[in-house]
Amino acid sequence: MTLDDTAVERLVQEARSGDAWAFGLLFDHYHLPVYRYIASRVHRPSDAEDLTQLVFVKALEALPRYEARGIPFGGWLFRLARNTVIDHVRTRHDHVDLESASQQPGVDAGPDEVTVARQELDDVAAALAALTDEQRDAIALRFFAGLSAREAAQVMGKQEGTIRGLQFRAIAALRRQLRIDEPDTDRGQDAASDGRVGR
Repeated sequence: MTLDDTAVERLVQEARSGDAWAFGLLFDHYHLPVYRYIASRVHRPSDAEDLTQLVFVKALEALPRYEARGIPFGGWLFRLARNTVIDHVRTRHDHVDLESASQQPGVDAGPDEVTVARQELDDVAAALAALTDEQRDAIALRFFAGLSAREAAQVMGKQEGTIRGLQFRAIAALRRQLRIDEPDTDRGQDAASDGRVGR
């Protein structure tokens, strides 16, 4: 279900008045993006499910006191999710565990494919662990939760340009760590210099 900003604000007002159906529609709209964001940070499906439910319980409890104050409901909800993840990480110290994800076999994956996939997951986990907390948050909010740079900025309490900078530096760091080459911009020059490009 897709809701525009006006519909979300109307549902928020109804939910604040005690309308459980309105809160259910908000839950339906935000549940998957919130879950994706949390799963990208804790990497255990069971923890992600528990923390997602906790975020919505906290939201329901705090809803009577919610005021937009320049931050839309979605930004407020993702801020709750971010703080919930931070609390979880501080107490659990196991937020970079991709073992459970790598244990799920592919449909037709043989031993070689499974080994390669596990190595790639380990490499990605190590690369993500090398990022700063803010870079990881920016990446998770932008790509796992699907938020715009403006929305991620609201969640993190930063300027939109700062989020774009964090995202840019994080992607560059991931490329270096994973040894992903930048697009070859010299390819055309090389071809021209040895006569392979038409005159």
